[in-house]
Amino acid sequence: MAREFAKKFYSSKEWKECREGYKKLVHGLCQRCGKPGDIVHHKIKLTPQNINNPEITLSWDNLELLCIDCHNKEHMSKYSTTREDVMFGEDGDLVQAPL
Repeated sequence: MAREFAKKFYSSKEWKECREGYKKLVHGLCQRCGKPGDIVHHKIKLTPQNINNPEITLSWDNLELLCIDCHNKEHMSKYSTTREDVMFGEDGDLVQAPL
């Protein structure tokens, strides 16, 4: 689930069009492993300070299409406090990891 400050952005027409256009640009494939991509990831993390900056939020230079596994690895490698019993689902929410 999107953080509160980003909910309006992630539901905007501009983001949805940008996200879909970017997926088409990279042929729907994860840019790290080549499997089908699921999540358009922002390389520079969105914050309350940059959420209104289209060069951060909507620039294809700041985007990367990732599969769920690569997205989980990205977040787990940066945040060692992430528990091993949860993972990010398709919508970006934390969900129970398969046993």
